[in-house]
Amino acid sequence: MMQLEFGGKELDGEVRRLFDMKEVIFDQSWLAGAEDFELYYMYRDLFLSRADKEKLLQQDLRYDITIIPPNMLGREYIKTAGHYHPLVPGRAVTYPELYEVLEGEALYLLQNQDLSDVVAVYASATDKVLVPPGYGHITINRSNKTLKMANYVARNFSSLYSPFRENGGGAYFFTKNGWIKNDRCPEAAELRRIEAPDSSSLRKLGLTKGREMYPLHRVKGLLDYLTKPEEHLEIFAGLI
Repeated sequence: MMQLEFGGKELDGEVRRLFDMKEVIFDQSWLAGAEDFELYYMYRDLFLSRADKEKLLQQDLRYDITIIPPNMLGREYIKTAGHYHPLVPGRAVTYPELYEVLEGEALYLLQNQDLSDVVAVYASATDKVLVPPGYGHITINRSNKTLKMANYVARNFSSLYSPFRENGGGAYFFTKNGWIKNDRCPEAAELRRIEAPDSSSLRKLGLTKGREMYPLHRVKGLLDYLTKPEEHLEIFAGLI
């Protein structure tokens, strides 16, 4: 188990193991002979002070950190299990999520529910990536360095993992041989590949490329688009 140092404390997190996500692994022949092992670590509901905790709770927000050491799953680069977000109660829009790469390099595979749009977002340290409403996502560690990333998300919902499990993974797999389309997703659109949003795009989110996003919750209302996306739909346009 890997511990996280945060706010002067050593924290234990939740561990995702290989056999927890065997349904979404590309290289099933490798998996058949593999032993179970730890893939990545999730540290949820973090705060640096009691005042920060209260502000997060008041705004229905949660700040998390995920650590993904470099590894290969057979021919596939190590990744998260993948999930979608549910609808905001009483609305026709799903919750978004905001990510920041703290260390390492990430690939964020974003796909909408009918797979008419599938996007690979390339991100490095200090980059921020907003998963818009209607999209599920997988994070891939594409390098030989540990990937450490933070996220802000509304705290009062449960992620939906079943769509990825039912399809045997995302619409595409990132492997030693590049991107390979999932045979179980023939309807998926051609993969779009883009870089993380630049500084001008981030500005409308109240973000700065070189500045960590943790303090954002201290400014009341700045992250309302994560908990009330139906009131801020214009913010999501053009980011991916």
